[in-house]
Amino acid sequence: MQATEPLAAAGAATPAHATFFPTPTVKRRVTVMVYELFLLFAVEMLAVLVYLLLTGNRQEPLFQHGLKLWLFLVTGLYFTWCWRDSGHTLAMKTWRIKVAQAGHARLPWRTAIVRYLLAWGWFAPALLVCAAAGLHAKGEIAVALVVGIAVWALTAFLDKDRQFLHDRLAGTRLVQLPKIKR
Repeated sequence: MQATEPLAAAGAATPAHATFFPTPTVKRRVTVMVYELFLLFAVEMLAVLVYLLLTGNRQEPLFQHGLKLWLFLVTGLYFTWCWRDSGHTLAMKTWRIKVAQAGHARLPWRTAIVRYLLAWGWFAPALLVCAAAGLHAKGEIAVALVVGIAVWALTAFLDKDRQFLHDRLAGTRLVQLPKIKR
């Protein structure tokens, strides 16, 4: 049996007969992340265009590092604003998943930012290993990322509520919203 979360914490109206939302399955959450990659790709391509227009497409190392920082900030703004505003991104909304924190109708900014930074645990360890080991080939980096992502995904199976490590550390949880009957 999966853990549940009160409706009030998910920010929805509380019907008298339904007081809890279940935790979405790990498979469903990973599917949402794949869908999110496509949407995030579009957001980041627009951000790259803006950056290149503002910098005149300069290619010096400073501007290349600036682009990485710009994308990190744009991605962070995209996720934290969505989580703070409605509790979900477009991909999460499509799959009826919402980020919730007990005692809050809306995710506080600080919690959203902490969750974003902790979510880099999906990628950062593998990227640090690549940098430390001097891996530069796309295949080597891809293998490191796949291994790192798989290890992070397994953290959900170590948690009694099946929450990923970044959600546990941030004090948030993902909840499955019910289908809306029309």
